[in-house]
Amino acid sequence: MSLARMAGLSALFLWHGIHPKQEGTPLKDFFDTWKFKILVAVAVFLVGIMAYAGANGRLTAAPQELLGVVLMPLQKVTSALSGGIGSVWEKYTSIDEVMEQNEQLEAENAELRQQIVDYDRIKAENEAYKALARIQDSNTEASYISAFVIGRDPLDEFGGFTLDCGTVNGAAVNDAVISDKGYLIGMVVEADTTSCKVMTILHPSFSAAGVVSRTRENGIINGNTDYAGDGLCVLTNLERATETKMGDQVITTGLGGVFPPDLLVGTVQKVEPEVSGKSSIAVVRPGADPRTVKHVFVITDY
Repeated sequence: MSLARMAGLSALFLWHGIHPKQEGTPLKDFFDTWKFKILVAVAVFLVGIMAYAGANGRLTAAPQELLGVVLMPLQKVTSALSGGIGSVWEKYTSIDEVMEQNEQLEAENAELRQQIVDYDRIKAENEAYKALARIQDSNTEASYISAFVIGRDPLDEFGGFTLDCGTVNGAAVNDAVISDKGYLIGMVVEADTTSCKVMTILHPSFSAAGVVSRTRENGIINGNTDYAGDGLCVLTNLERATETKMGDQVITTGLGGVFPPDLLVGTVQKVEPEVSGKSSIAVVRPGADPRTVKHVFVITDY
């Protein structure tokens, strides 16, 4: 037996835990074990590789090819992991870019919304100034404040509201409040620095000297609980045999110094006798509904 074969058998015996000279160890049992079968399979595989490489003139490259076969699965796993990490990183950076773009768009949208608000207010103010020009044609000596309704009291059944002007703008208690077309709306009853509250002509506590423009009959413009729900007020203290009739115009007289003279109030709807029977009242529909106005003028001087 050659030295190479003896060395090979010795290594095989040692790997299996068998000493060549060990008595009573059956060699046949070793050849039936799974370890021997694995060794045979590996040997056949290596011989096949060497034979294939020799047949194709690539014997010297056989070890490298064998190493490539062994390492190929590992390379695939590594490539997949690196590709996955690259994909996750790209998505992460993409999310950052999207978030940054969203923040920029939100800022631009906020700016555009503010521009729209400013535009709407400027447009409304321009319309108000046009109305003011018409009003000033009839009374050039009066001073006016343009104001927007910013609040209404839901518990006030007579349509009271709050304006966005106050003492800093020149508004004061007892100032008359008129609509864009010059119709009497009410009067300021409370004023603070930047806002004021208005009592409308529908309120029973409201009182202004009025006159029927056609007949020149004098009376008192009041609110009335019987008519306020329909947006109507009354002109009281008319003569029992009054000549006032439906369609007549009611204006202010200026008596008492609170309201300027000749302010438009509204149109007579009907004439009724008062409960006492001694006088008559004219039910008046205001030229501007105090319950729905959005913009008004406060008369600060006249």
